[in-house]
Amino acid sequence: MSIILSKGQKIDLSKSNPGLKKAIIGLGWDTKRYDGGFDFDLDASAFMVGENGRVNSDIDFVFYNNLEHPSKSVMHTGDNRTGEGEGDDEQIIIDFEKVPESIEKIAITVTIHEAPERRQNFGQVSNAFARLVDSATEEEVLRYELTEDFSVETALVFCEIYRHNGSWKFSAVGSGFEGGLASLCRTYGLQV
Repeated sequence: MSIILSKGQKIDLSKSNPGLKKAIIGLGWDTKRYDGGFDFDLDASAFMVGENGRVNSDIDFVFYNNLEHPSKSVMHTGDNRTGEGEGDDEQIIIDFEKVPESIEKIAITVTIHEAPERRQNFGQVSNAFARLVDSATEEEVLRYELTEDFSVETALVFCEIYRHNGSWKFSAVGSGFEGGLASLCRTYGLQV
């Protein structure tokens, strides 16, 4: 049975699921219909962050143009440009045993492609969620549904998976940013 988290809640993955070696982070959303004239293209990304709260190099940023970290610890399964249909719209796979020791946290984010030009924001997105699935059993371990109204934000940190005292933990973040992907990149120390 899946655990439902609210914003700000954390769960110790190592204690609650001791056999968890590889996880699928499923991300989903629906876009509200409006007369802006443009389709929505939401993009998931993973920022692999060091102890200083920043990525160590460009290779630690996994997204639609860099689908796999060289360590094979984090993999993006590909860009879904429409978000249509049921279930996960995009997925990021994390192999906990392969995550380099220099990585303390993996921030899972979603941005709206060309949001300013298309006059789009997360206020026009509904039913957004992040879920963690055990890759071995294909069972959903937890789910976090983002229920806030992000009326101006064009980028969101959905969740973070981080190390704490030798354990992997999941944090339901739900934090919004204006400025899209470029803003997130700067926040995590990448040059844009």
